[in-house]
Amino acid sequence: MTATAAAARPRRRFTRPVPVSVNGVAIGSADIVRETQHHPSADPDQAWELAARALAIRELLNQQVERLGIVAQPIADEDGRVETEQEALYRQLIEKEVAVPSADEASCRRYYERNTRRFRTPDLSEAAHILLAAAPGDEAARTQAREAARALIAALRVRPGDFAALAAQHSACPSAGQGGSLGQLSPGQTVPEFDTALRGMTPGGVHPEPVESRYGIHVVRLDRRIEGRTLPFEMAHARIAEYLEERVRRRALQQYVSVLAGRAVVTGVDLAPAAGPLVQ
Repeated sequence: MTATAAAARPRRRFTRPVPVSVNGVAIGSADIVRETQHHPSADPDQAWELAARALAIRELLNQQVERLGIVAQPIADEDGRVETEQEALYRQLIEKEVAVPSADEASCRRYYERNTRRFRTPDLSEAAHILLAAAPGDEAARTQAREAARALIAALRVRPGDFAALAAQHSACPSAGQGGSLGQLSPGQTVPEFDTALRGMTPGGVHPEPVESRYGIHVVRLDRRIEGRTLPFEMAHARIAEYLEERVRRRALQQYVSVLAGRAVVTGVDLAPAAGPLVQ
C-alpha cells in the first residue's frame, strides 16, 4: 500500500460522547473511565457508552431513592453476608416500586412441556482405555504409538478378555491399575476426541481404530451406555419458577428504568433497555 493510499484510508477514532448528566447532576469523565473496567470491549466507544449508561442508571435510581426518603436497612443472607448500604437501598426501592409476580404452577408447567429437553439428564458411558502416551509435537513417538495401538486392537479382536491385563501392562494412565476402567463418563468429561469415539460405538466393543488426543493414542472400549432420562415436572418445578421469575424481574426493572428516564432530563447517554444487568 502506498503512503498516499494509507493516508487516504479513514481511521477509526475514539470519540467521547457529550457530557453525561441526569436531571442536572453531572457524571464525570473520570468516573466513567473507572467504570469501563466492568464493561470490557474491544471497542473503546462501546465500553465508554456501557459505563456511562450504568452510571446514569445508578444516578437515576439514587435520585429516586432520595425522592422517596428510603433509609437503608441491610439484611444478611443464609451465609451471613450482609448487603452494602447501596445494595440495600436498591433492593428496598425495587421492592417498593416494582411488582414482580410469582410464577404460578400453570406457567411453570407450560415452560416444562415446551422445553422438555432442558430437563433431561445426560447419557452416561461406562468405558475403559489403554493410553499409549505420545506428545502432540513428537511425530515419531505418535507413529510408534499408533502402530502399537493397532497391534493391541488386533490382539483384542482375538482375545477381548485380555483388555485388563493389556491395560495394566501398556497403559500410561492411572486407570491401568483398574484394568483401564474410567467408570461412568458424561459428555464433556473427557477430551472431545474421546467423546466422539464413544458416541459412535456399540456397547461391548473396542473402537476399530486408535483414538488420538493431546495425551497420546487410546485403545477404547465401551462397556455400557446408560440413556439419560427426563426429570419429572415435580423435580424441575422450583428451578423453572426461579428462572421465570428472574426473567420477569429483569423485564420489569428495564421498564421501571425506562419510566424513570422518561420523567428525567438525561444528556449524553441513551437509557433505552439493553441486555445485561441494570445495576452492578
